[in-house]
Amino acid sequence: MVKITDDYLTNQQEFTDAGIKVPDYDIKTKTGATRWVHFGGGNLFRAFHAAIANQLLESGDLDSGIVVAETHDKGVVEDVYRKFNNRILRVITHEDGNFEKELFASVADALYFDQSNPDGWQKLFKIFENPALQLATFSITEKGYNLWDSQGNLLPIIQDDIKNGPKAPKNNMASLTALMFARFKAGKYPMALLSTDNFSQNGEKLEKSVLTIAEGWAENGLVPSEFIDYLKDDKAVSFPLSMIDRITPNPSEAVSEKLKEDGFDDYTIYHTPGHTNIAAFTNTEEVHYLVVEDDFPNGRPALDKAGVILTDRDTVNDADEMKVTTCLNPLHTALAVNGSLLGFNSIAKEVSDNDMLNLIKQIGYVEGLPVVKDPKVINPKTFIDQLVNKRLPNPYIPDMPQRIATDTSQKLSVRYGVTIQHYLDDPKRDPKDLHFIPLVLATWCRYLMAVDDQGKSFDPSPDPLLSELQPKVSDIQLGKPTDVHAHLKDILSNKSIFGHDLYAIGLGETVENYFAQQISGTGAVRKTLEDTLSKYAQTV
Repeated sequence: MVKITDDYLTNQQEFTDAGIKVPDYDIKTKTGATRWVHFGGGNLFRAFHAAIANQLLESGDLDSGIVVAETHDKGVVEDVYRKFNNRILRVITHEDGNFEKELFASVADALYFDQSNPDGWQKLFKIFENPALQLATFSITEKGYNLWDSQGNLLPIIQDDIKNGPKAPKNNMASLTALMFARFKAGKYPMALLSTDNFSQNGEKLEKSVLTIAEGWAENGLVPSEFIDYLKDDKAVSFPLSMIDRITPNPSEAVSEKLKEDGFDDYTIYHTPGHTNIAAFTNTEEVHYLVVEDDFPNGRPALDKAGVILTDRDTVNDADEMKVTTCLNPLHTALAVNGSLLGFNSIAKEVSDNDMLNLIKQIGYVEGLPVVKDPKVINPKTFIDQLVNKRLPNPYIPDMPQRIATDTSQKLSVRYGVTIQHYLDDPKRDPKDLHFIPLVLATWCRYLMAVDDQGKSFDPSPDPLLSELQPKVSDIQLGKPTDVHAHLKDILSNKSIFGHDLYAIGLGETVENYFAQQISGTGAVRKTLEDTLSKYAQTV
């Protein structure tokens, strides 16, 4: 059995026998000053960012490893990074069952960045005070950037951080702003703060959060106004946009078992006290994209040599819109609400169902693709082809409709509303020509009933509008006469949900008609889908 901590340079054959590719460098010899810090040491970083750095270290285009700053769970640092000498085994799980295994040694150090850990806290401040630092990247999830409650008021912890200043911040964004203040005081050194979290306008949200805290400090006389000027000077500090796409779920038991069979000793999955599932290995899919706005005031590693697409801000926006409004997210939501009603617990199993597969093809190829803006750096049709033929059917990427159904009310205006708007803006098109997007919107309304297609109750996934919307459909009974318009009119006219008043653009009645069919009895969701496909589906 080979261990991840074994000397891969002198015992390469042992790793080869286990089917593991190893680096050709020793991270201890990469002694340049830190150029790259990453916040968030979870599975996405381990599968993607660490791979980019590994490739650049091997090619000689990077002279020091990444320093990982974990802000959420100290167990990640203690139980995985330090235990395994900061090494990572990435497993790409191909849809044909082939596992591609590669060891990364690209992490120079992993720190728990919290004031309760003075060593990690002080180390990171020293790194930020060094002019050699070029960029910090982030994979801390969208909520990691949020400073406000649902009413737009600053959270109490943020109010405290703004009151107390940069000496003892508690929130992640306040701690980052304190690091930037230290860099400002050390010499106003330039750098890029690059969010690689999976949501639109990620760089702008990061910038807003940092500036909100910094400006609060300035108003309270805790930092000079020149610090604000520094953060707002794009020649000093940049907040590039990015579009990232790579499915990286929690470590898989199936992968763990396969690694054990192949002779890899560190196959155990850890469940930290902070509720993180992590292991010496991380499993991910083959297909991946990272499109980044090329705006780095202090220079950057040669990211383009490791597959990162570097481009301008507008192109990043176009690539993001392509993914979120046409080529991925709308298909995911269609699978989420249908899968929850039809009893699926696996996306891979769901797309093996011909009706489900045909539905997402109609939404992607037929209704979305003709109006999407081509970002040029990624071909939209190729993107959908990969999703439908390679990514979604992959049984080794465990994902569930129920997970994707979370917060659906917050997603519909972007995932479908943008395509609907394109139909409104084009004089040669009419939203009334859409069939499958309205069907999905009706299916979501049917989902709100929390009764599946066999008439059994289920627990809908968390959503901030459930308590408001479910009462509007809670008295509907399958197979009983129902005034559909009376039940749905307040929902379908809500512009904040769909981006449109669906009645005003001629789609409200269409959605109502589909919904009426779906509540006609048990099995009606499936029958409505079959009938709609039979009537309107185009060959793709």
